[in-house]
Amino acid sequence: MTDTIFDLNVGDFWGIMVRFAITLVYLLILLRVIYFRYSRNEMSFFIFFSMGIMIFFLGTMMHVVYFEIGMAFGLFAIFHILRFRTKTFPVKDMSYMFTTIGLSLINSLKLIKFPLLGLLIFNSLIILSAYLLELFLSKSKVDSYYLIYDNMELLKSDKKQKILNDLSDISGKEIFRYKILSMNCRSKVARLEIFYKT
Repeated sequence: MTDTIFDLNVGDFWGIMVRFAITLVYLLILLRVIYFRYSRNEMSFFIFFSMGIMIFFLGTMMHVVYFEIGMAFGLFAIFHILRFRTKTFPVKDMSYMFTTIGLSLINSLKLIKFPLLGLLIFNSLIILSAYLLELFLSKSKVDSYYLIYDNMELLKSDKKQKILNDLSDISGKEIFRYKILSMNCRSKVARLEIFYKT
């Protein structure tokens, strides 16, 4: 018994370490190179990275030790409770969280009769997909700000193109959409949210 405590050649220890190194590399590419470049959210970067490491080792241990199905459901229930006890994440951050969990779980599996190159291709496809989606979003990024608009007559006329041209002249940006948030008939002004591409 004591002989096997310090013997790292027992079981699949080195195989796990190789898969962990692969996971670290791909998590760094996904979160540091892609996510952080476009989001600049240090706290989420820390959360996702540490979550990825923990998910990897949890997934690995599920195959190494006897793990009842009830315990697995209990773990997911804990994650579910944490989700509702913490602040709400934006949809994009939730997508990165799901990608981090998926990447770590895929790499934690001991795939029998499956080449390591195949695992690397799967990881690369996930990373490439995330990068292409970020590239697409950055090209079609829409920003908005609020504006107090005093041309009520034009607003009432519902001539959309003229209103957009007027808003573009006022803001100095190419406005393609607007939303009326509130109207004050007494002071004859409206509060608008105007949208433009950055």
